[in-house]
Amino acid sequence: MAAVVSLIGVLGLAACSGGPAEEVDYAVDGAIVTYNTNTVVGAASGGPQAFARVLTGFNYHGPDGQVVSDRDFGTVSVVGRSPLILDYQISGDAVYSDGKPITCDDMVLAWAAQSGRFPGFDAANRAGYLDVAAVDCAPGQKKARVTFAQDRAFVDYGQLFAATSMMPAHVIADELGLGDGGVTNALQAGDVPVVDRIAKAWNTLWDLAPDSDLKRFPSSGPYKLDSVTEDGAVVLIANDRWWGAKPVTGRITIWPRGADIQDRIDNGSYDVVDVAAGSSGVLNLPDDYTRTDTPSAGIEQLIFAPRGPLADPAARRAVALCTPRDGIARNAEVPIANSRLNPVAEDSITAVEASVEAGQYGVANPIAARDAIAGRPLTVRIGYQRPNARLAATVGVIARSCSAAGITVEDAASDTIGPQALRDNQIDALLASTGGAAGSGSSGSSAVDAYDLHTGNGNNLSGYSNEQVDGVISALAVTADPKELARLLAESAPVLWGDMPTLPLYRQQRTLLTSKDMDAVSPNPTRWGAGWNMDRWELRQ
Repeated sequence: MAAVVSLIGVLGLAACSGGPAEEVDYAVDGAIVTYNTNTVVGAASGGPQAFARVLTGFNYHGPDGQVVSDRDFGTVSVVGRSPLILDYQISGDAVYSDGKPITCDDMVLAWAAQSGRFPGFDAANRAGYLDVAAVDCAPGQKKARVTFAQDRAFVDYGQLFAATSMMPAHVIADELGLGDGGVTNALQAGDVPVVDRIAKAWNTLWDLAPDSDLKRFPSSGPYKLDSVTEDGAVVLIANDRWWGAKPVTGRITIWPRGADIQDRIDNGSYDVVDVAAGSSGVLNLPDDYTRTDTPSAGIEQLIFAPRGPLADPAARRAVALCTPRDGIARNAEVPIANSRLNPVAEDSITAVEASVEAGQYGVANPIAARDAIAGRPLTVRIGYQRPNARLAATVGVIARSCSAAGITVEDAASDTIGPQALRDNQIDALLASTGGAAGSGSSGSSAVDAYDLHTGNGNNLSGYSNEQVDGVISALAVTADPKELARLLAESAPVLWGDMPTLPLYRQQRTLLTSKDMDAVSPNPTRWGAGWNMDRWELRQ
């Protein structure tokens, strides 16, 4: 696949008379607030769309969301099946933009941060990493052996140590004065005080601001961070230490989507726009743009807060009962989504989750909603990241429908609403995609995304905890047999519809707008979006 993409870039150059433009402007769904897209806030942000070709890994997600090997970075070999054992070899040429070598220390940090073994890390997802029993790494070396626990052969292991998942361990070592290999040594030894300091740094050291010290943000890909603007845009430039094929375009500016998107399209300020369909209302395209609409792997949903008026499952069921999911999905021009634990797939197995229990939540039933809360008044603040015309309309529809049940729904949108707002009890429900994202939010793997409802997972924003459901999610992660998958989903569906930690609405649709002078841009259903191959993009002059 990588060879095909490279060929497209070469053919584009051959057909171009004036050569590629020096700069491309790219608009994405969310704010770009951190370089570390593995934190809860980072995974839900526009960061994955921005940094897929800045922080590379052993794999990346291709145009259909599929896992593609990145042999520029290194190789992965299966050397054992029971238990699953993988050997990782980082390219001998692999070096960060600051000149420091890329080593297995970065893998140890990624595993430790996302395995759940060390509680201080605010990681979004533990899927797969928690099944790893050991990462054998000699500090400073370019190879590692990853051994999974017995009977925990994680099916989608290609999701691990992939693009944007590994942060530069040497930056934390320098910041904390730990010396070469200090991060790995502390993590392997379980040195609690030092690990706590490492976790705190991992959580916050890479927050982005206009005055950020760029020394903290070395790149392992064809682009590197050049600056952060006052209005939240991120400027990337070609990384002169990149050892693979040089990027076609020398400079890419990534903009968080704003209220002025129509004006910017009209005046040609954006060359690529990759956003949730309908989020900017009806966009009128000039003749020099093309539009592609495709489904994402993320599910637009209501994520209910673990505290406040919706802490009681009966209150959550009441809100679900008065929510007209049929009308909301119809407005989005897609079917209702019922899947929580197999969200990426659309097949007969996924249909199992559309159980008898799901049926009662398809069409609004204000009388049943009123009965569920015994006629008690209920006020619910629904938040989402604005501006978003489609989600604003969705909240309006829910408010009108639920008022008949005596439930008051307040629109609590703001520019900064996201996972943290739900954690901080600023809102009672977050209207967002997988993991609380403004964009797709999905990893492209149901085995990974299902952990959104596993006890203790970072992006389990509803704080949901059910031992039976945890067992199902854990089993799904190591199961490939369709019959067993269907059995597990059938077992969990009635429990989840009863407890109602989230209410799935529809599969988020994506809109990709490109200048007709752009080459090699394609949609992507995962949270990395169209940026998965931005180093091959060409804007013809």
